[in-house]
Amino acid sequence: MSKLFNSPKIDQLGLIERAAKFKTRSIKKEAKINGLKLALSMIDLTTLEGKDTEGKVRQLCYKAMHLHDDLDVPTVAAICVYPNMVAIAKKALEGSGVKVASVATAFPSGMSSREVKLADTKLAVDHGADEIDMVISRGRFHQGDYQYVFDEIALIKEACGKARLKVILETGELGTPDQVRRASDIAIHAGADFIKTSTGKISPAATMPTTLLMLEAIKDHYQKTGKMVGMKPAGGISDAKTALHYLAMLKETLGEAWMSSEWFRFGASRLANDVLMQLYKQKTGAYQSADYFSKD
Repeated sequence: MSKLFNSPKIDQLGLIERAAKFKTRSIKKEAKINGLKLALSMIDLTTLEGKDTEGKVRQLCYKAMHLHDDLDVPTVAAICVYPNMVAIAKKALEGSGVKVASVATAFPSGMSSREVKLADTKLAVDHGADEIDMVISRGRFHQGDYQYVFDEIALIKEACGKARLKVILETGELGTPDQVRRASDIAIHAGADFIKTSTGKISPAATMPTTLLMLEAIKDHYQKTGKMVGMKPAGGISDAKTALHYLAMLKETLGEAWMSSEWFRFGASRLANDVLMQLYKQKTGAYQSADYFSKD
């Protein structure tokens, strides 16, 4: 086996204990408000359903640009849609600064030929996608065909052109922390701009121990090469308190340089409403009814 695929062994209990410590951090009011606004700016609002319509995508784009009329809040980082909806989102978001991300490579299963995956990617890029969220060939990974997985990521990266590539590992399927670390290292070395936990279609999705493990893979790569790689936990992060725990973990693991949407994203549409409710509470002392927020 190539040395590239010989990732370090992971102490699972130690990983869980380290991740749990970030939940004990005390965050004061001003820092909390700043953290909540930062979390909002890092969200990829997502609609990835078979029943998606052009109208639903336009509505989500409007929400991305107008999160709350009474609060001084940023826009989200990106809208994430299927390739055939990229042009709709691109037009709706014109001039806003909000990125258009598109899943590709036979999302969410990844079960297709390379030719189809490359065509899927090029379709999204040609329609204006700023970012591509690809899923690895999980079956090939489970077979131990790591070179295939590496080569495919590299080919998709090339097909992305100027678009940034987020590589989805589907960590809930990988079985062990050792396998998550190996998949992270493969994706990073193959050219991923971001590594991402999950498609959001299976459980478990993002967890703090798994995200910490992936952050440490990014840290090790940065210390060896000086190259920054982004991180995107996706699925299962739905409340503001948890988002703040993730940001504390990010800052203490990778440092201030990663504390922006350029290098960290939340794949969690439901999170936006809870963060907005918490910010409204900080401003007025009372919670605003959930009826005031659109259901994504």
